[in-house]
Amino acid sequence: MKSFLSKRQINHTYIKNFYYKLLHGYWFKIRASRRSVTLDIPHHKHIFWSWCGSFFGIALTAYLSVKTNSPLLIAPFGATSVLIFGVPDSPLAQPRNVIGGNCLAAIVSLIVLHLFGSEPWAMGMAVATAIGIMQLTATLHPPSGAVVLVVMMTKAPWHFLFTPVLEGSIILVLCAVIFNNLAKERTYPKYWL
Repeated sequence: MKSFLSKRQINHTYIKNFYYKLLHGYWFKIRASRRSVTLDIPHHKHIFWSWCGSFFGIALTAYLSVKTNSPLLIAPFGATSVLIFGVPDSPLAQPRNVIGGNCLAAIVSLIVLHLFGSEPWAMGMAVATAIGIMQLTATLHPPSGAVVLVVMMTKAPWHFLFTPVLEGSIILVLCAVIFNNLAKERTYPKYWL
């Protein structure tokens, strides 16, 4: 049987159908369902302990920063506080992840900064490399991605790794250990290493 369409028209139809199916499937993946999980508000005791712990952790870090005249506080530590005080059971909030993730991110970003500068592509490479290394070492900590950008955007010197990243991370973890274990229903950490 002979077709009334040319080969070009047939190929165009197949390509059009292929793209339609591809985009149609993609659209249904990104539109999401109404709400796949219920958003439960935590018990007021949990909120109280989260508030107290994060207040004490950030205030102590800021106080020590002023008293020692060394910068111990950086913006990513606010996000770290959300994890270690708000969801202390999370694998991303454990001491290994907080200290290890922040330090690895700082090391990677300092290396990239000193090799390639702070160009936009270097920032992307630093964040991507830090994520990969944190995944390989099981130290993934989301605020560490912000540590990378702080290093790249401020053109931080090498001692940034120790002050504020290492020292600040240790202070916050110690505050989390103290405060989270004061509450009867909380245990922190789930594991150290």
